[in-house]
Amino acid sequence: MTDSATPQEVLERYHAGPTDGVFTDGSCEGNPGPGGWGFVVVEGNEVVTQGSGSAEHTTNNRMELMAIIEAYKALAPDAELVIYSDSKLCVDTVNQWAAGWKRRGWKRKGGEIKNLELVKSVYALANEHARVQLRWIKAHDGSRWNEYADALANAAVRR
Repeated sequence: MTDSATPQEVLERYHAGPTDGVFTDGSCEGNPGPGGWGFVVVEGNEVVTQGSGSAEHTTNNRMELMAIIEAYKALAPDAELVIYSDSKLCVDTVNQWAAGWKRRGWKRKGGEIKNLELVKSVYALANEHARVQLRWIKAHDGSRWNEYADALANAAVRR
């Protein structure tokens, strides 16, 4: 867990970054350990909807994937927007690697695919939402809505 700011404190403290899109984040106290995920859908710098959840024993990567999965699930099939994640691993998994793994029967050249059930789920959802882009955003650089998603994830760990 990186920060203890509440979502409301984040809104008061941060003002930079994109003002539209979906922002996701995962958090873990220890790795593995208790974890949380959060997402927020934003239009015109205002919250449209948000969600969060937790797991008792998990990893940070699982929580990052869960945040993206739940964000996709919250969108209409014809949505046209950007989902931002500060996990380069998750973004690259969906945008670069998963198609090849699927073609090879969900195998990768370097060994097992970690969190395979979540990778399959997020990849299927990404394909169902053809007009939604998944992009990387730098973590903890003052981007308001990325910091907000982080606060949601961290709050979920503490529930």
